[in-house]
Amino acid sequence: MATLRELKTRIGSVSSSEKITGAMKMISSAKVHKYEQALKRLLPYRDQIKSIMGHLLDADGSYSSPLIEERGEVRSICLVVFGSDDGLCGAYNINIFKEVLILLNQLREKHGQDFRITLVPVGKKMAKACHKIAGGNVSVELKANVNSKMPANVVTDFTLGLQNDFATGKYDEVHVVYMSFLSLSRQRVADEKLFPIQAAELTGEENRANANKPYLFEPDGNSIFNQVLPMFVLSTMQEITVQNQASEQAARIMAMQSANDNAKKLLDSLHLEFNKLRQQSITTELLDILGGQVEQ
Repeated sequence: MATLRELKTRIGSVSSSEKITGAMKMISSAKVHKYEQALKRLLPYRDQIKSIMGHLLDADGSYSSPLIEERGEVRSICLVVFGSDDGLCGAYNINIFKEVLILLNQLREKHGQDFRITLVPVGKKMAKACHKIAGGNVSVELKANVNSKMPANVVTDFTLGLQNDFATGKYDEVHVVYMSFLSLSRQRVADEKLFPIQAAELTGEENRANANKPYLFEPDGNSIFNQVLPMFVLSTMQEITVQNQASEQAARIMAMQSANDNAKKLLDSLHLEFNKLRQQSITTELLDILGGQVEQ
């Protein structure tokens, strides 16, 4: 049985842990709010790009770009996997990695076994997980300065690098696996094909009302198309990065809340045990005093 001193030490330790988890939860809450604001700022820009693409595609004309060309035979696929650099975020990384394993099996069923898969992890935790499945036709490539906390300029360079790798034929497809942020309590793992760009991704339902309206383009429509298309890809990648950052912090809030609740339960249990032991000690001392008086 634990002594009063041991219980007091454990109570102090658990109490400190409760304060730490509470503080971490507050910090993550502030970060989620920051990323939510960043998402709100990104959406109008992406919507405007979609609107421009919708006008171009609704007009009579043919458009070509190396970024939308489907390869006849897929020999190499790049899989960008977003994760976290830090822990204490529950099953966040595990859920993303499970989706990676599912996607790998789907790609093998679709393209067979004779193609190369390059995993590009974003975040130390995901890099560690990806290295576990490296081997055979699966390899891991780490990009300099690319991590879960990378700023906008690094995201731009990273995206342009992927775009160049696809355009030059290094990869026939580029996929991105990340955690989509729906709300503070809801996140889901998502898989998007970044390259080749899918025509369905370029327009939204809001652009259907503009169909068959005449447009005059200066310069020609194809030039505008090829200038706006990389901007669309970049806005997509920026949104994915911010969503993943928001989802990581939301997962950390839930993990800290769970840890905080467990700490409170343990603290209550320790306090109860401490009070019982103290009461038992007081009773024993009283009995000893009374016993001594009787003997006198």
